[in-house]
Amino acid sequence: MQQAFIGVDVGTASARAGIFDSAGTLLATARRPIAVWHEAGDVVEQSSTDIWNACVQSVREAMAAAGLPPEAIGGVGFDATCSLVALDRDARPISISASGDPERNVIVWMDHRATAQARRINETADDVLRYVGGVISPEMETPKLLWLKENLPASYKDAGYFFDLSDFLSFRATGSTARSICTVTCKWTYLGHERRWSDDYFRRIGLEELSADGHVRIGTDIVDPGTALGRGLTEEAARELGLKPGTPVGASLIDAHAGGVGTIGGRVAGSENGDLQDRLAYIMGTSACIMATTAEPTFLPGIWGPYFSAMVPGFWLNEGGQSAAGAGIDHLVRSHPARAEAQAAAEAAGLGLLDFLEKRAVARVSHPAEAARLARNTHVLPEFLGNRSPYADPDARAVIAGLDLDDSIEALERLFVAGLCGLAYGLADVVDVMRARGISCEMMVMSGGASRSALVRQIMADTTGLTIALPVTPEPVLLGAAMLGAVAGKACPSLRDAMAAMSGIGELTRPSSPDMAGFHAAKRRVYALMQTVDRESRTLMQSAAGA
Repeated sequence: MQQAFIGVDVGTASARAGIFDSAGTLLATARRPIAVWHEAGDVVEQSSTDIWNACVQSVREAMAAAGLPPEAIGGVGFDATCSLVALDRDARPISISASGDPERNVIVWMDHRATAQARRINETADDVLRYVGGVISPEMETPKLLWLKENLPASYKDAGYFFDLSDFLSFRATGSTARSICTVTCKWTYLGHERRWSDDYFRRIGLEELSADGHVRIGTDIVDPGTALGRGLTEEAARELGLKPGTPVGASLIDAHAGGVGTIGGRVAGSENGDLQDRLAYIMGTSACIMATTAEPTFLPGIWGPYFSAMVPGFWLNEGGQSAAGAGIDHLVRSHPARAEAQAAAEAAGLGLLDFLEKRAVARVSHPAEAARLARNTHVLPEFLGNRSPYADPDARAVIAGLDLDDSIEALERLFVAGLCGLAYGLADVVDVMRARGISCEMMVMSGGASRSALVRQIMADTTGLTIALPVTPEPVLLGAAMLGAVAGKACPSLRDAMAAMSGIGELTRPSSPDMAGFHAAKRRVYALMQTVDRESRTLMQSAAGA
């Protein structure tokens, strides 16, 4: 019987399941939406019950589409956003919300309610912070936990478990409270290279309770990604998912890291596999992550890490990124007066709005690279949710320059292209820091929704000078999660082996010309000027507020 593996990916707006064979070929996929509550003050919440139900429905639908019996599934893996899940001592949802609703028990990764707490943590200058790029982000879990303690003390006190979302999913599937070293090292300040929590850090920031109970609420058993958990699927979870009890489940990954696992180890047709240390992984969805793998720790200012074994066991990881990537482009386009007209035209053409705008922009020029020139006089600093790296400035905000009164679809095209350029320049800032510290940057393997855009890939290549590679699989994040199941089920002896056996490198996009490199270099100088305007305007207005 053909053996297959299931990867389950939980993003910001949906849960997806993908089924792959042992060569990494996608057999079937399914998606279900998940609810998101947005409140004033950068509050974004979800329900772990709703998320699990969406995972269940996705798996059942994908299994039906693949036409496989439950006994064909050799393993399951989960990945998810780095959101905080709170459960009570009986593993039931407990509210993290001012609403008091226990079903609203997830603080979403993009929730910035803990900005003040992150700032106070950074003021301690604790040595732990060296391993998050020197500055902790409100997107990470200890600032969120400190916010919970200070603002909803009953929920903090009564919670029996705090999970990163992907660890919650593996717990819900197996009953195992083991945490992945990926989640706790990248988002919880666990010192992966020393295999320990820092109790001094917890005391210094005011979360000493996490140490007092022996870390039982945040994780006492920390394992590598792909480690088989418990006895596999419990009877209850198997019944819900339509799978066999005992099906192996691998320790989880954060969603971006699953994309990295599903891409950077891929085979290149006609050549030997490349060195992981020469390849960057770039995952672009609602937000964007760029990740570098090294044999030795590299400390990069403003870039998260170095994290030991957080993505590929035995290697160090540095992680940069942009808090708003796809979300920023969507917001930018929605804000333009021609959006409704363009949306109607896109639907009439059977295209999504962004695909429609890209097709129009590229049709105007002889080569996709030249489409960037449409944004010659329109400039976007897309920091709608702050700067994640390399400046680690959660208070940064977007700046747009060059707008006029033109409300045509052509003006919307220019704004759209300018937004793509802005994202590329944020990426280039991170790459520059990596290169300056000796990290090899030869190829960037791109995944996520935006990777399907030839225009995005070309702008990225011309801006950074990197060769941009597409993975063979259309679903690299799901594939990375499925690899966890393959390792847990012993179909592959290690995650490195799964990466080599199940993934491949496909289409390559190379820098187009020195002229385009020069064009983007000029726009990057404008980009830097807008960053200065943003910083100085905030400083001036803070001074005025205190006057």
